[in-house]
Order: sequence, then C-alpha cells, then structure tokens
Amino acid sequence: MDDLVLDRDTIAAIATGAGAAGIGVIRLSGAKAFEIVKTLTGKNPAPRKAALVTISDENGDALDEGLCLCFPGPHSFTGEDVAELQCHGGPVLLQLVLRACTNAGARRAEPGEFSQRAFLNGKIDLLQAEAISDLINSGSEAAARSAKRTLSGAFSQEVDALLQELIALRVFVEAAIDFPEEEIDFIADSDVLERLATIEQRLSEVLAVARRGRTLVDGLRIVIAGSPNAGKSSLLNQLAEEQRAIVTNIPGTTRDLLREQIEIEGLPLHIIDTAGLREASDEVEQEGIRRAREAMGEADRILLVVDSALDSAVDSAGESAAESAGTAVAEVIARFSEELPADTPITVVFNKADISGLPIALSEIDGTTVIYLSALTGDGLELLRQHLLESAGLSSDSGNDYSARERHITALESCSDHVSRGRAQLEHHGAAELVAEDLRNAQDELGSITGQFTSDALLGEIFSSFCIGK
Repeated sequence: MDDLVLDRDTIAAIATGAGAAGIGVIRLSGAKAFEIVKTLTGKNPAPRKAALVTISDENGDALDEGLCLCFPGPHSFTGEDVAELQCHGGPVLLQLVLRACTNAGARRAEPGEFSQRAFLNGKIDLLQAEAISDLINSGSEAAARSAKRTLSGAFSQEVDALLQELIALRVFVEAAIDFPEEEIDFIADSDVLERLATIEQRLSEVLAVARRGRTLVDGLRIVIAGSPNAGKSSLLNQLAEEQRAIVTNIPGTTRDLLREQIEIEGLPLHIIDTAGLREASDEVEQEGIRRAREAMGEADRILLVVDSALDSAVDSAGESAAESAGTAVAEVIARFSEELPADTPITVVFNKADISGLPIALSEIDGTTVIYLSALTGDGLELLRQHLLESAGLSSDSGNDYSARERHITALESCSDHVSRGRAQLEHHGAAELVAEDLRNAQDELGSITGQFTSDALLGEIFSSFCIGK
C-alpha cells in the first residue's frame, strides 16, 4: 500500500478557510513537495523547523514573504513528504501561491485527499479521518470535544478491543469445527456462551455512547405542534431566548414552518414551530397544516402543546391528581392521534400554567412525559431543557462521548445482531458452523468502522465530503 501512495501525484491546496485572514497556509504532499518548495523559495528548509522565505512564482517574481515548514515522510500527517507555506491570508494571494505550486509540478488536491492519503498510509484509521471533518464542522463545544476524543483514538480503541475478542472467539470456534479429533467441546463449554454474552454487553455499551455522540453532531429535530393559540410560538421564543415568532391572539397566526437552531449544554436543537392543527377553510392555512404534518413525520421528538387554561381535559384533571391526570393526557393524545406519527416520541406540554394555576412540574404519566409550564413567564422552561437533554441520552456532566456517524451506528447494530444470533444458535441448537458464520459477519461489520474492511466506493463517499486542504 505504501508503494501505491508514494507513486501518486504531489498535491497542493489552501488549508485555511475562505476569506481574508492574517495568515494563510498552502499545504503540499507527495514525492515532489520539497522540490517544489525549493523552486518557489530557493531554499531547502531543515525538517520541522520554520524558515523565513520569500515565495516567488514560476517566473521568479516575488509574491510574498512567509514561513516554510517541511515534514519528511513517513513521519508526517499523510505519511508522505509534506510541506507548508505560510503567508498572508489574502484570498487572491493564496490563489497566486497555489497556482505557482501547480505550475511547479503539483496538482490541486481533491476534497479530503490529504486525510485519505493519511488513512491509506496507515497514519490514521477511518474513524479518526472522519473525526477530522467532524471537528472542523463542530456546531458546539460538546461536539468539538467528542470529535477530538474520536480523533485521539478513543472510539477506535473500543472498536479494536471488541474486534480482537471476536477474532479470538472465532478462532476457537473454527478450531473446534476443523479439528474435532482434538476434542474441543466448545458447545458444552459454558465459557463460550459467557464470552458471547460479554461481547454482546460491551457492544450495547459502545452503541449507547456512539448514539449519544451522533446526537451531539447532528442534534435533535424538535417539532412544536398543537392547537392554534396554545402558545407554540411563545414556547419557541422562550427556547430561542429572542422574539423569533410573531405572537398574537388571532388563531392561525403561524401559517408556515418557522425554524430555529439553539443549543442546550452542547446539544444542538433544530426547533420547528408549526401551524396550529385544526380544520381550516383558508387555502394558505391548509398548506401550513400540511407542512406541519410533514415536519412531525421527520421529527426526533414532538412537543405537543396544550392550553391548560382552556382545555377541558386538563380541567377534569383537577378533581384528583394522579388518576385524572392520566385521563387528561390520554384524551389529549387521542385528540391528535390522527395527526401524530406512530413511532415518534411525544412530550405533552401543558402551557399557560400562569393562568390555569397548575403547579410547574414534570412527571411521567402512563409512559408519556408531561410538563406543566408557562411560555409567557418562562416558569418551567428549565425543566423542559433538561428533559430534552436527557431524552437525547445526555446529561449536564456528559464528557466522555465521542463523535459517531450513522454508518457507525448501523455497523454496531448489525454486529450486535450477529453476536446475538450466534449466541442463540449455540444455546438452542449447538450449531457450530452457524456460530462461526455469525462471528465472521460480526467481525466484518466492526472492521468496516475503522476501515479494515471497507470498499473503495465507501471511501470515495466519505472523503468527498471533506474540505479541500484536509
């Protein structure tokens, strides 16, 4: 694999962000990187030492004065010879320096090509490569920290440890199949079942952390729904901490989706305020309600807002608390049953507690989270924020998560399914060959996460989403 990488073109790209800046960086990687630096600067800088240079174009005309750093392979980010030219960060100037590099023998890098070369040269695994992109695109401090943990190898170590356990168990099972004369009675050996159960438990734990990490990267899509004038837009304004939605006493004020992105202790929330759900004759309002239904179908969680000052179901809950509260929640959900997606989690928000006199509280009623609050005064909003944080599997002290992507979650789930199936085959049928096959499939799934067993098509898809220069 090293030979394939060393024979490649030398690539060059602007490694700093778009727009004017104090400093800009041009990065080169490949066999001709140092030769190109010599052509443009007239110097051969010592490895890993910054040298002051004059950067010139292919005609010898000076472009800028800056610094040059050289990192000989294989001890560099990509594993190849890498050079960086640091100059003033004007967009036009950087393009001139990049053009000088290409005229001197480099070609412009494709998106993610530097990271792809680092992966192919064994400098990083695929998880770490993806974490570079996640770190650059982090939308919150928590997301940046989780990406940094993955980049440092925390996620890879978890996956590799599980992979080694799977391989060791698979070797044992296949040895029992291939060499029956050795009398390895693995079927009667309870240790095999225990090892499978242990792997299954560890997969469950890693999967839970990975799901939290994915949520930190992608955030939650929260849709605020309910009847007109229940206080949906007021709730959006409180969560956003600014007046984003128009609030009036006129039913049907909100006619289109209103989107806002906020953050709660590092968790990105994509909040969508919707038109009130009711029978409407107005064509524009009908379209708003249709869009509201569509948004609910794509939500991670729905906040179903009820006006507790007017709702008869809530009034009936005032007679005796626990039993009638359950009835009230059931009636509210039943009323909107035709509108609500079957598999989307719902939080019932009894709003306008300042008018109805209901106590500010959060409770679980028949498996549904219910919050009593006032979007007007803000009382109870902190309960809602903590509830949203916990519904994502996070808490205010979550600090050991790592960034993950949908493909990682899918691979871990599939691996867990194979291990569970293998354990069932052993426990109920003593089917050695089927256990071995499930272990092989589980191994392949885990290997795909770090890139040990990954198709070229998947690699192309992953690295094409990277920034140019990374």
